[in-house]
Amino acid sequence: MQLGLDVEVQKLEVEKMRKGKNKAEEDLNSLKTDYKKLRLSIKTIGLRKTSE
Repeated sequence: MQLGLDVEVQKLEVEKMRKGKNKAEEDLNSLKTDYKKLRLSIKTIGLRKTSE
């Protein structure tokens, strides 16, 4: 009985880690998208550094 409970606990922990990993990947992708949009906006309005 104890072994069965241990297996169930491990399954739940693995599922929790997978969900956390997926959330982290979604957050990273969102940050990358926001960064690209920001860079494009900066380029569009001419705030990009100019060489002196």
